[in-house]
Amino acid sequence: MLSLLSDENFNGDIIRGLFLRQPHLDLLRVQDVGLREVDDLAILAWAASNGRILLTHDRATIPDFAYERLVESGQMAGVFVINDRMPVRQAIDELLLLVDCSEQSEWKGIILYLPLSILRTELQGKRISNPIDTTV
Repeated sequence: MLSLLSDENFNGDIIRGLFLRQPHLDLLRVQDVGLREVDDLAILAWAASNGRILLTHDRATIPDFAYERLVESGQMAGVFVINDRMPVRQAIDELLLLVDCSEQSEWKGIILYLPLSILRTELQGKRISNPIDTTV
């Protein structure tokens, strides 16, 4: 299971939906750990030192600060940048897919943008006409 930290302005409906679907999800909000109204650099530092992937809607500053942090210290547990125009259900589904099907170590130093629709489009383009071929 992934250890997550949501930033201050992360959509509360997504957080509530995540906990409804997975009550034991390892997700903290910055408000829960005393980081309310703290700058982005401090949030990234806290997430890195506590091994938590940051969930954010902030495409404007967080990715740049995260890349700077990687260049300077090389330490970052990961960042998931969720498009704030994504439907809530889709955001929940995609985040839970990542939580259920990946390991924390896979995201170290990675900035991932959601939705994952680009990947989905590529996979749909490679449809298998007959996945079970019994003629072999």
